Amino acid sequence: MKTGERERQILVVCTGNTCRSPMAAGWLSKKLAGKGWVVQSAGVAAWPGQPAAAEAIEAMREIGCDISGHRTRAVETKMVADARYILVMTAGHQREIVARFPLAENKVFLVHGFGVQEACDVSDPVGMPLETYRRTRDEIVQALGDFLLYLAENGEISH
Repeated sequence: MKTGERERQILVVCTGNTCRSPMAAGWLSKKLAGKGWVVQSAGVAAWPGQPAAAEAIEAMREIGCDISGHRTRAVETKMVADARYILVMTAGHQREIVARFPLAENKVFLVHGFGVQEACDVSDPVGMPLETYRRTRDEIVQALGDFLLYLAENGEISH
């Protein structure tokens, strides 16, 4: 990053900001460390200040990613305004973000929107067993791998 250049921001959004978006943001933060990107997460219906789900923390710990310090946040205008990309888990999240924050229209994408397969929703694992969180984690990591390839192909990160 050049001197005086602002870090670029990615906002990852789910419903309550306890499962999917903290897992995604934690993994993306690790992969983009030192590359001029800031990754944060929030929820469209989050109750601020809550920890990530214990199962989400464990699922991420298993792949070397610590999200134990995460605290939930609700989506706010500044987050949306500052983000270059807003990655959402469902089409419903996408519609809600655009309805609440019209400035997001051209920068909000389904997390699955960058691969070769048709974009689809990432199901919410809340209340499910650890194995469901592992499957959700793996699905998110696969989708974010496609997103990183997209960034690289567009010159926004080096390979």
